[in-house]
Amino acid sequence: MTASVSDIARQIHLLILDVDGVMTDGGLQFDNQGREYKTFNSLDGHGIRMLLECGIEIAVITGRSSGIVSHRMNELGVKHVYQGYRDKLLAYEKLLQDTGFEPEQTAYVGDDLPDLPLMRRVGLAIAVQNAHAFVKQHCDWVTTARGGNGAVREVTDFILQTQSLLAARQDSYLE
Repeated sequence: MTASVSDIARQIHLLILDVDGVMTDGGLQFDNQGREYKTFNSLDGHGIRMLLECGIEIAVITGRSSGIVSHRMNELGVKHVYQGYRDKLLAYEKLLQDTGFEPEQTAYVGDDLPDLPLMRRVGLAIAVQNAHAFVKQHCDWVTTARGGNGAVREVTDFILQTQSLLAARQDSYLE
């Protein structure tokens, strides 16, 4: 990770996440009635909560629509949820209008080709470790953790660390 990535991360006020392959391992599970199941990582969830508590906004932009995603994001306190956007740039433009943030104040975590147009417009483009190779070639940083296995927490901790907020958040659990 270069110093420039750390410098960019210091300016982030909005972290945008893809769901399948980033917040989950990318597997799609359905029962015989077509009901969908997803597994989210609790470490990622706590990282999201810590960012929110520190005043850094979180958003989700995903090409699929799922009640499970709505439920999990509501549980975590994520207010900006854009589902069913195959063209993620449309959701991104709406998100910027809704929040008032500038592109350089945003980071996006993705894993596959549909994420690239959005990744090319944010201030900090991040790919999870198991992202498609072409995506990894065109991002600013690749996590060491795989999607659904702590990659989001790695990102949230990194942003908090670069903004000198991580130590205080961690120390608060020692009291």
